[in-house]
Amino acid sequence: MVRKLASLPGGRVAKWVVLALWTALLVPALMLAGQLGDVEENDNSAWLPGNAESTRVVERAEKFQPADTLPAIVVYDRPGGITPADMAKARADAEAFQGIENVVGQPQGPLKSQDGKAIQTVVQVHKDKTGWEGIGEVVDAMTKAGEENADGLGFHVTGPAGYASDSIKAFSGGGGLTTITAAVVVVILLLTYRSPLLPLLPLMAVGGALVTSEAVIYLLAKNAGLTVNKQTSFILTVLVFGAATDYALLLISRYREELQRHEDRHEAMAEALHRSGPAIIASAATVAVSLMLLMLATLNSTQGLGPACAVGILVGLLAMVTLLPALLVICGRWIFWPVKPSYGSAGATRESIWTRVGTAVSGRPRTVWIGTALALGAVAIGVFGLKADGLSNKDQFTDKPQMAVGEEIQSRHFPAGSGDPVYVVAKAASAEQVKTALSGVPGFAGVSTPMVKDGEAMVLGELEDDPSSTAAMRTVEQARAAVHEIEGADAQVGGNTAIIVDTQDAAARDSKVIIPIVLVVVLLILALLLRAIVAPLLLMATVVLSFGAALGVSSLMFNHVFHFAGAEASFPLLTFVFLVALGIDYNIFLVTRVREVTLLHGTRHGALTGLSATGGVITSAGLVLAGTFAAMASLPLVFAAELGFDVAFGVLLDTMIVRSVLVTALTLDVGRWMWWPSQLFRHHDASLPPAGKPDLEPALRSM
Repeated sequence: MVRKLASLPGGRVAKWVVLALWTALLVPALMLAGQLGDVEENDNSAWLPGNAESTRVVERAEKFQPADTLPAIVVYDRPGGITPADMAKARADAEAFQGIENVVGQPQGPLKSQDGKAIQTVVQVHKDKTGWEGIGEVVDAMTKAGEENADGLGFHVTGPAGYASDSIKAFSGGGGLTTITAAVVVVILLLTYRSPLLPLLPLMAVGGALVTSEAVIYLLAKNAGLTVNKQTSFILTVLVFGAATDYALLLISRYREELQRHEDRHEAMAEALHRSGPAIIASAATVAVSLMLLMLATLNSTQGLGPACAVGILVGLLAMVTLLPALLVICGRWIFWPVKPSYGSAGATRESIWTRVGTAVSGRPRTVWIGTALALGAVAIGVFGLKADGLSNKDQFTDKPQMAVGEEIQSRHFPAGSGDPVYVVAKAASAEQVKTALSGVPGFAGVSTPMVKDGEAMVLGELEDDPSSTAAMRTVEQARAAVHEIEGADAQVGGNTAIIVDTQDAAARDSKVIIPIVLVVVLLILALLLRAIVAPLLLMATVVLSFGAALGVSSLMFNHVFHFAGAEASFPLLTFVFLVALGIDYNIFLVTRVREVTLLHGTRHGALTGLSATGGVITSAGLVLAGTFAAMASLPLVFAAELGFDVAFGVLLDTMIVRSVLVTALTLDVGRWMWWPSQLFRHHDASLPPAGKPDLEPALRSM
């Protein structure tokens, strides 16, 4: 049955049917994928669960102010001192701002700073169905008005609206990210196969998979409540390009081998799918299941990222085991030009670098794996220096956009929290008690008179510190403790700073809950796949060690080389899921090949032959995946740069060191006990040549 299914995508007639079906699918998919941006939720408050305190404040505060509004803090500065003409321009601008679409209410200000060198105006911006894109258009219109006839007066838009505008500009580099990612894939495929034509087929299949994935995710976001944002989009792009190309590399590598053994290319493809398909499917399923576990998160952005990326993995898998085989068989052997695999040349094998690595490791495997594990463990100590407690708005960019410059100017001349207050909503009867309690909390520059309406009261508190800073978040936590003690007040603290606090708390909870579950689930999948207990436990240990080492090195690089201020609270969880799932991916590719040979020749031959046979293709796959994630650095966002670096470094570490050296040495040292308690455990190694020169040729020919 399995062999019959494997023969379908590359069948003499079926290949044309597969191509026709994919062509028909891609026509509507292209139209739906283009609408993905319409359903993105980029506002931090939309990422929180409904029971978060700041979310409840947003709902209760609608009585006092328009819903879905963000403050745009306009800052003017002149080092030599503000002139009467400057104040007149600021007043004229405030009136002009009211004529811009989606500017609501009366602007607050203009207000001159006490040192007489800056002016501040606060404008409320409505977030309509266009989301951050619409806010960006408003900020652009305000900037155009503010910079006209400025006569040397500095003008900047900062605050939440300024942050939203600069963020959407940063994310707008997504088209460039796709181009860079595709270029990385093409270059690595050219270097791997030395063919100018072959890379076109995987690229076509990956492109089809990405478009189809985006179409499916759009439908889920529109009709099933899936939360997606710009972050989801760029992670999906690199993940589909990287993972799907990995599957393509494994299939093409096996297909090329089978073309040397079969005169008929249709038979060669059927055998290639039969041999490589189970490992590819198992690997994709493991990654998809691991990603789906992110649905256990309370943070909506993380919760939505899991299913979206799982869809990308599964659609990528589908394309690689249906569309790519059809394209390869349709094109025939000439697609490998100028080095076309000819029938009958299977015996012409040569010793690879991975054969030599296996030979070196086989001499003293216990010494090798202990030494490697200790080295990785030492590097992992750097994890303790990781500052994953969130980033302030201005620290989220690798460059210095308008809002960051404006924020620095504002903090020099005004209280850093002015224009972006903390909201406290309570029952009207407790309004004065709430005001008194809030006034007693250190960190507030001022507290407003309570506003009362329909039995509810709202009090505003102006922060002394940058609203997205750690100090401001501590102030919010103290404010919550103070007002929660007022009996019967039902007081809740919200605002943009409170949203950040709740986001970090939710991310910390998600890491504690999801990471252990991912470990257990992946371990169970490996146990079912390998029908053993020892091998899954050892493989999981190597992947966790690899994750720790990658995170340790990343922490050192972030702190001492890139000089980033820190990392998002969700960073450890996302890197863990990606690295553990993708790390297990490569171990599955290797160990399934080892198991295949072990059935015929024993564990020692299996370990050495598996490394020799898969070393080149897995290394190429690792380079592709690392390259695609490294392409994320093209976005001027600290989160993208950090995630890209950590996953890229972790994948390279896994493919070059953990899989080739550590796993091979462990397999050689543990021997047949790797397969305990399965029947394979009872198979003793066949008679072997001297340890220094293992004869891998018979094993390679038998596969």
